[in-house]
Amino acid sequence: MSERAPKIAVENLRLAYDSKEVIHGISFEVEPNEILAVIGPAQSGKTSMLRCLNRTIDFAANATVSGTIRVDGEDVRKVKDVFTLRRKIGMVAPLPVGLPLTIYDNVAFAPRSAGLTGKADLDPIVERCLQQAALWDEVKDRLGSLGTALSGGQQQRLTIARALSHEPEILCLDEFSIAIDPVTTMRIEDVLKELRREITIILVTNLTQQARRLADRTMFLWNGEIVEIDTTGVMFSGQPKDPRTRDYVRGVFG
Repeated sequence: MSERAPKIAVENLRLAYDSKEVIHGISFEVEPNEILAVIGPAQSGKTSMLRCLNRTIDFAANATVSGTIRVDGEDVRKVKDVFTLRRKIGMVAPLPVGLPLTIYDNVAFAPRSAGLTGKADLDPIVERCLQQAALWDEVKDRLGSLGTALSGGQQQRLTIARALSHEPEILCLDEFSIAIDPVTTMRIEDVLKELRREITIILVTNLTQQARRLADRTMFLWNGEIVEIDTTGVMFSGQPKDPRTRDYVRGVFG
């Protein structure tokens, strides 16, 4: 880690659903403009960890969270304006969830909710976000069409554009490529490489090679515990400290 203040600092995070603890006191930091990949088998707590960051875990009535999560030094669990927090920490789900609106209105939804109503204000935002999501050239002549009529890959990029319309400082992606083709996956990966100049990215992925291509550092999360976190070069070079990491990235299990 560098000497810069971390963008995200997690300390002793624990999460339980009812009486079952699924995250067992994990601690880590994420630097500004870093891409941190989180890998690990299913049911390791990866998605639950993301939900703790922007407090969408609050929607789970049976969830109990303890520990500290700080974003820019502020404890997110003590934040009163949760809506502002969720604009700051954008989230992209595994499957594209398009609003039953036009392409334009999908992207303009958040800015309108924040009080922008004029076309002169909204048009540049919509174009910028669709450009950033590598979708503008494909849809610029049909912005009035339903977003749900797009292909799966296009809908996922529309989801990213919608997340970017919040102007987030942090973007969390949860298995974004699970339902899209390899070509579209590579296009979105190129988008993420560009976006890291402006924002911090946490990428949950079951594709170890995707982590290897994109991430500055990689965290191996297993059964709710951090087995290892290090530079991606170390994690995939055959020199990780824990043999479980080496076996996982080699495909021995998982």
